[in-house]
Amino acid sequence: MKYNNNSPYRARGLAVAVGVSLLLSGCATTNNPQDPFEKFNRAMFTFNDAVDRTALKPVATAYKEVTPSFVQTGVNNFFGNLSDLWSSANNLAQFKGQDGMSDLTRFALNSTFGLLGVLDIATPAGLRKHNEDLGQTLGYWGVPSGPYLMLPILGPSTIRDTAALPGDWWGDAWTHVNDVPWRNGGVVLRAVDLRASVLDASNLLEDAALDRYEFIRDGYLQRRASKVLDTDKAQERSEKVQGQLDKVQEKVQQNLEKLGVKKPETPGEGADAPAPADAGSAPNNPPTPAPVSSEPTRK
Repeated sequence: MKYNNNSPYRARGLAVAVGVSLLLSGCATTNNPQDPFEKFNRAMFTFNDAVDRTALKPVATAYKEVTPSFVQTGVNNFFGNLSDLWSSANNLAQFKGQDGMSDLTRFALNSTFGLLGVLDIATPAGLRKHNEDLGQTLGYWGVPSGPYLMLPILGPSTIRDTAALPGDWWGDAWTHVNDVPWRNGGVVLRAVDLRASVLDASNLLEDAALDRYEFIRDGYLQRRASKVLDTDKAQERSEKVQGQLDKVQEKVQQNLEKLGVKKPETPGEGADAPAPADAGSAPNNPPTPAPVSSEPTRK
């Protein structure tokens, strides 16, 4: 397998980004601050939906029904392994050294012992997979996402992510394969495998009585913001810290019990708990004091 660093995908990606930006200059509306190009985007959504219904979805359905599951898993693992290399570079560019080295180790381990990535042996070994791209890296360094953008064939994006596409294509190791039939065949196979993996979710979405365009747009924007801000990782770290605190508290309690120190009883428990008030007395009223006699006390 040969590689060519002067891949035509870089030039094509740049042309797509520039062409779309120029096209949008005459399609702007102001209905939604996040989606000022809604008219253009809805037209592209209709076009993509037609292509999906007539070509991509039927092929993906046949692929899922005919291809053995272990072959589908191998295809998904192979291309996922290639993406780990670019993900590692973006993690390191964001100063996420631990995640970057984890993805690099995943790539090295799966590429060798995992038969060029067909087998994913890194995940069972405890190496978590990360999915970082150039758009997330730009967001990490403060580049705003810009308006929402629906690209032909490629689907949901933003101005920032569209501008990052040439870099992401260059960072994809498969685009450097010099053999054109192999490269193009791999691109098609990856697209079909990706579409097959979301068939069930897309069927549910199609059956739902809602505006699919708005649903996909809002979901994409929320997910991208979450990935740039690492809110998923923050939640994961919070859960880990809480789990560690619970373990420490349990250990301290066990040590106290070994020393003969009992757990303090909560109010209302134990023999020394105050007796309940009479049913006839008003709640929260203090007891009525005994009357004081005005006569002097006899000695």
